[in-house]
Amino acid sequence: MEIIYALAIGLLAGSGVWLILRPRTFQTIIGISLLSYAINLFIFGTGRLFVGAPAIINKTAPVDTLLYADPVPQALVLTAIVIGFAMTALILVVIMAKRGLSGSDHVDDEGDTE
Repeated sequence: MEIIYALAIGLLAGSGVWLILRPRTFQTIIGISLLSYAINLFIFGTGRLFVGAPAIINKTAPVDTLLYADPVPQALVLTAIVIGFAMTALILVVIMAKRGLSGSDHVDDEGDTE
């Protein structure tokens, strides 16, 4: 399970970095999104992944903290998802305005204009 999880994080991070280095702005935005997903998965994985573990602590039974996932990384990832979505929407609006003004979607404005 951990090897598949690590490969998924590596694939997302590698694809994100490759897309960030592309000359077009839309590819750069998708790359930033993929890289943020990889970072979110990494942070989520630090909170101990359990399958079939109870979500609520039983007050009558003795509590073994090793049987429960850490809620702090889950809260951090949830916050990062919301902030990432808002930033992606903002950047897309700015890029659409830039394309309307310059007529090009290249990052450095040296591409061919249509």
